[in-house]
Amino acid sequence: MQVDIFDFELDRSLIADKPASPRDTSRLLDLSDGEHIKDRHFYDLPDILQKGDILVFNDTKVIPARLYGAHNEAKVEVTLYHPIDGLSWMSFIKNAKRLHQGDTIAFYTDEISPQDSSFTAEVIAKHGEDGVELRFNCDAKDLGTYLEQYGSMPLPPYIKRDKPTSGLWNKYNDKEDYQTIYAKHEGAVAAPTAGLHFTDRVFEALEKKGIEKVFLTLHVGAGTFLPVKVADTKDHHMHAEYGLITPETCNKINQAKQEGRRIIAVGTTSLRLLESAADEQGILRPFTGETDIFITPGYKFKIIDMIITNFHLPKSTLFMLICAIAGIDTMKKAYKHAMDEKYRFYSYGDSSILKCVNKI
Repeated sequence: MQVDIFDFELDRSLIADKPASPRDTSRLLDLSDGEHIKDRHFYDLPDILQKGDILVFNDTKVIPARLYGAHNEAKVEVTLYHPIDGLSWMSFIKNAKRLHQGDTIAFYTDEISPQDSSFTAEVIAKHGEDGVELRFNCDAKDLGTYLEQYGSMPLPPYIKRDKPTSGLWNKYNDKEDYQTIYAKHEGAVAAPTAGLHFTDRVFEALEKKGIEKVFLTLHVGAGTFLPVKVADTKDHHMHAEYGLITPETCNKINQAKQEGRRIIAVGTTSLRLLESAADEQGILRPFTGETDIFITPGYKFKIIDMIITNFHLPKSTLFMLICAIAGIDTMKKAYKHAMDEKYRFYSYGDSSILKCVNKI
């Protein structure tokens, strides 16, 4: 399928650089019936859903995986995206051409210069478009502490932030804003942003209405932001991400399906893991491992009835995914409506709820 099918133009003024406050006051484009667009707010979600519905959340927790470092006079920006073991990570690095195998990168902050840094990593290998393999020079048990001290949240590239030594680093509240309120298991280097809109107030209203919550874990990788550079979707390579679905979660979802209740994925990450773990009969199986599932129009969904999701980049794998769920023409009309009505786009932007019209 040609990638250009999924292109559209977006006014940059619609790209959100911080979330709505409170979170649940973000706007919600309601396409839950599959046909009619309704403009709502996220706190209206309980009114849209039905008693007995099940919301499936991704409870991964984002780690501060963006680091600023130096090798001699070369400054680099490192985004970790996939762990190899306790100390080795694959990473995307800006200015990687200045680095060579065996080089040492010293990380720094506003308060700690590269010369005074006690946090370093060695360049193990360069892997072209797959990035750079790094190995940190510390005890594995201390890596998390170092990341908290030296790292910042790995925001997508369209959200601009000041870098260390500017005197303004970390003036934003990203360590809280770029994390769901139910984040539990550390390991993601990108947030499952559909969940950022949920608040205690919304959870209380959902519970009162009899809407159930279940959780799975998919550690979202930075590869989710990579543009599709090929002309045809069949030539695109997806990066693998680690996920886990427990038997308990499977039992609850399978029982709900048997009873005719609706399964609603909170975000594309939850959906991708559900589809990775489902068999051809639509039965969800326990899952532990990596998935690189790539879903495009023509795919028949095995588990979900609806999805809650933010607004995605043109020609991205995520826009292709929601077109597979709701239909290409439907989503192009919905996005035009959202742009005309000045919805806020991308990770910190507004939300939508879509009906799945392509099911087994």
